[in-house]
Amino acid sequence: MLGRRGKHPVLAEVPGRDGAGSRPGALGRAALDAYAGLASRLAGTGPLLLTGSAKSEVALGVAAAATAEGGRVALLECDIAYPTLASTLGLAHSPGLHEYLRDEAEASGILQPLVLAGPASGRATEPLAVIVAGQPQPEPVALIDSERCDHAIQRLSKAYDLLVIDGPALDEDPDSLRALAEHAGTTLVAGGKAEVPKRPPLKVAGLVLVGS
Repeated sequence: MLGRRGKHPVLAEVPGRDGAGSRPGALGRAALDAYAGLASRLAGTGPLLLTGSAKSEVALGVAAAATAEGGRVALLECDIAYPTLASTLGLAHSPGLHEYLRDEAEASGILQPLVLAGPASGRATEPLAVIVAGQPQPEPVALIDSERCDHAIQRLSKAYDLLVIDGPALDEDPDSLRALAEHAGTTLVAGGKAEVPKRPPLKVAGLVLVGS
């Protein structure tokens, strides 16, 4: 049942992954339904930024659910210090956002299509567009808080029905996280029940509980 954890509303509760997720982009029916409900609830609010320990899992889940409903969706990994999406999804590790922000790759060269599997294929009319972080950069704030990054997020927001941003963790890179939050319509924390500190480094709209 949805409710509150302190002053932060719980917007969705998602079961832990099971065998249905063995293929990239595959989700079990219960998880897909939960993500679809969240995507519907946030429709029209602008780019969605995820942080927290389960940020990448939830970012992919929401993006997959929105794609399965026939939307044009982009998933942008902005955790350049600790990228994971390329390995998780079986995509090329570079070029990605890092290389684009350093003007070492063109926009067209960093978009990778992901064809969804299982129930998530749904009514999808085209693949999910994924931009991975690229090669790791331990201190990426100068890249994230740049005009080139601002422009990239703005272009993606206009080109797609939904832009989902997989941001840094709450305690990892607060400066980059705050810079990204300036472009987000909604910022959510994804993780366990005790995930959100009493004084998070930025304003969050709510929680997504995973595996609870």
